[in-house]
Amino acid sequence: MILYKTEEEIELIRASAQVLAQAHGEVAGMIREGVTTRELDKRAEEFIRDHGAQPSFKGYNGFPFSLCISPNEVVVHGFPGDFVLKSGDVISVDCGVKLNGYHSDSAYTYPVGEVKPEVKALLDATKDSLYAGIEQAIAGNRMGDLAFAIQDHVEKRGYSVVRELVGHGIGKSLHERPEVPNYGKRGAGLKLQSGLVLAIEPMVNLGTKAVVQEKDGWTIRTKDRLPSAHFEHTVVIRQNKAEILTSFAYIEKALQQPYGQTVVD
Repeated sequence: MILYKTEEEIELIRASAQVLAQAHGEVAGMIREGVTTRELDKRAEEFIRDHGAQPSFKGYNGFPFSLCISPNEVVVHGFPGDFVLKSGDVISVDCGVKLNGYHSDSAYTYPVGEVKPEVKALLDATKDSLYAGIEQAIAGNRMGDLAFAIQDHVEKRGYSVVRELVGHGIGKSLHERPEVPNYGKRGAGLKLQSGLVLAIEPMVNLGTKAVVQEKDGWTIRTKDRLPSAHFEHTVVIRQNKAEILTSFAYIEKALQQPYGQTVVD
């Protein structure tokens, strides 16, 4: 069953998304050479709990961390740990927050230090494809319109879309119906209606679209071990323009600050 949200529920998701956006900003401000992914996870969890919320991912189907942190060829669901960031890495940080019974979900992929131009171009194209999909996330369109927009944007630039992993509905549960693929045909699939809240999340590879799952049962990486990028927003379907409930604003502010400075809204 697909659950459409009332305006009151959308406001609760928006409040969750605000804490999430700020948590992402906290993490963004720490990303530099020499930092471990475990340190990023620790800071995110502290911030989320200090603001009266819970990390959506921790304990979800047994997932043991607050963040999914996925460096380089890892597409999604990477475990934080002793991996030390170094110049040339890219790192996807995916986070969810539950506040007052409602979840929000977003992801951002960062370059660390100096990355190869072709890798920076992959990140830019993936981020832009997210917004291309969001542009089609309006009442009356079909899921295939949204999915095609993402696929078309990245494939025209020579990248490949992961097929096995998709976005999702979100609300009282972290993952709700419907699935939100990042590839498809215009005019196909579910008709989008106002009040539907979706986590839209392109996962795009520099090389082949093929992925494999590691022995930990969670980590997904590219089969050819070339880099992958991942960006995600939680949005609500509206009549003429989707409303983005999550935000990258705190991330962008943090990235403009020298390391160690506090980001002030």
